[in-house]
Amino acid sequence: MVFDPLIEMRDVNKYFGELHVLRDINLTVGKGEVVVVIGPSGSGKSTLCRAINRLEPIQSGTIVLDGQPLPEEGKALARVRADVGMVFQAFNLFAHKTVLQNVSLGQIKVRGRRKEDADQRSRRLLDRVGLADQAGKYPAQLSGGQQQRVAIARALAMEPKAMLFDEPTSALDPEMINEVLEVMRQLASEGMTMVVVTHEMGFARGAANRVVFMDEGRILEDRGPDEFFTDPESDRAKDFLSKILRH
Repeated sequence: MVFDPLIEMRDVNKYFGELHVLRDINLTVGKGEVVVVIGPSGSGKSTLCRAINRLEPIQSGTIVLDGQPLPEEGKALARVRADVGMVFQAFNLFAHKTVLQNVSLGQIKVRGRRKEDADQRSRRLLDRVGLADQAGKYPAQLSGGQQQRVAIARALAMEPKAMLFDEPTSALDPEMINEVLEVMRQLASEGMTMVVVTHEMGFARGAANRVVFMDEGRILEDRGPDEFFTDPESDRAKDFLSKILRH
């Protein structure tokens, strides 16, 4: 399957002070493709994910979204960012707003929708993530899994071209992880372009078009999940998989 490129990272380098956290990253994500990024802690996975929409500024290289180089800052960057949904490990919901208000806010403020239209769309999306009956509640009244599904609905409400997930299940209790992964699997099957940083190998195996394995700021492997999990090329990936797949 050939995908038209949607996200392109070319020779991207990022430092935190002396620490070189992204080293000459080259990555292309096609429209409708699901790319799962895995690797040991501290390998640069989350930084890569956050660099895609410049939540982390980079020191060198270029990032192109749907044919347009990412602007450095200002209104132009905000416009591009609105096209890339982001779901974090922490849910980042507004505690003093209801679930419905959380999902509608960006549509009204950034997309300029009328409140009625935004709320209608929000209700549809809450229904899609299985939370239609929770619209009037506040985030604190929901479980972690429900809050994360609200965060996904909020990102989807902006009609993004791509969705970035930065360890979306790592703060959740085990029984809640699957309800979030299920929503993500559904999105993947509907053709949403997704970059997912996760420790959930079952999701990587079942939903990804490609698995990107990172270590010490570099991409060591970028392959189909079957090839990667059954026959990793690098010793580092073999070692990593032997530790996590034994359980």
